[in-house]
Amino acid sequence: MTERIPEIELNDGLKVPAIGFGTYRLKGEAGVKSLTTAIDAGYRLLDSAFNYENEGTIGEAVRQSSVPRDQLFITSKLPGRHHAYDKAVATIQESLYRARLDYYDFYLIHWPNPNVNLYVEAWQAMIEAKKQGLIRSIGVCNFLPEHIERLIKETGVAPSMNQIELHPLFNQEEQRRWHKEHGIVTESWSPLGRGSSILENDKLAEIAGRYNKSISQVILRWHVQLGAVPIPKAGSVEHQRDNLNVFDFALTEAEMETISGLTSASGRIADQDPATYEEF
Repeated sequence: MTERIPEIELNDGLKVPAIGFGTYRLKGEAGVKSLTTAIDAGYRLLDSAFNYENEGTIGEAVRQSSVPRDQLFITSKLPGRHHAYDKAVATIQESLYRARLDYYDFYLIHWPNPNVNLYVEAWQAMIEAKKQGLIRSIGVCNFLPEHIERLIKETGVAPSMNQIELHPLFNQEEQRRWHKEHGIVTESWSPLGRGSSILENDKLAEIAGRYNKSISQVILRWHVQLGAVPIPKAGSVEHQRDNLNVFDFALTEAEMETISGLTSASGRIADQDPATYEEF
């Protein structure tokens, strides 16, 4: 039986489940099936994006689920090509039309796109959408501290969360520390290190053996104890359930340090520097 998922309170008062479910590449009937099994397994936080082109799949899974809408936390994201204020407003509305939902629990700016330099406009549009009740909580993805500082300086509103690449090979220690100092929750994309050899690591295997857990479960527990919210993907029902069973054990401080110590300069999954990368 999966342990009840704890919740983390955000700086705007909304609470977010301590683990979520990633939906990248989940589309159509197969995507709906995967999502409904995830919800049945116990997931309540579902992560999507306008650019994933699966907001309709998310909405259909919500309607087919036996779990009431107000017990689910649905996320989508604003694409880089729609940062201009009017485009951002229309895109948020379109996201809701695609999903046939009345509101999103979380809506995030997908990338800062500083070379385009319209992310403050996008943020202003999201602030307005929140006032209108279209979004419950607003945040960002892949933002560096300098980008968030500008949002706060020019609008007076801090993001509730920043979704960033985070896994043992790229532990983002400085960024996480900055988030904590400014009351922003860290959310982890690719928490298991997509395409990496991390799931074959001997040190992680040794730790997993002590608790009779899988390496994936140990990594996800590491995220939880960091105070980050991981959003792993899982195809099979078995893996979906396993990824949720991380609340019945705790890693020691030494084990946490061992896992964090796996990070390296080459640990980043993709060559996408938030300071220069343009996402469309």
